[in-house]
Amino acid sequence: MKLNVNGKPKVAFICVHNSCRSQMAEALGKHFAEDVFESYSAGTEMRPQINQDAVRLIKELYNIDMEATQRPKLLHEIPEVDIVIKMGCNVICPFLPSQHEEDWGLDDPSGKSDEAFKIIIDKIEENVKALAEKIRSGEL
Repeated sequence: MKLNVNGKPKVAFICVHNSCRSQMAEALGKHFAEDVFESYSAGTEMRPQINQDAVRLIKELYNIDMEATQRPKLLHEIPEVDIVIKMGCNVICPFLPSQHEEDWGLDDPSGKSDEAFKIIIDKIEENVKALAEKIRSGEL
């Protein structure tokens, strides 16, 4: 895999709206794997803000204020990436060229209970850590 200038691959977490799952993945990627990869998120449609339940829960669970450093973005607003992670769109997922692509198949917790959000957040954390380990070990 070609690496960018600082030696870390760039990872894009993508979904249609870039307001919930992909934003949480970007935040947790920065939190747990900043030493291994650069995290970005984007979508094909723009929402005016990050999902407020996601903002609240990520702040509550990890003390990360997503709104301080993140905002909804379209695909063309992020740099070229090495790895694309699709959140699980259940529709036609956005396409970004990359050297590796995964679909994490995560349900959208938008409009659901905090418990439903926490299940998805736990899966994102687990997947981010596993991705970091694959990169660290040279598997990717």
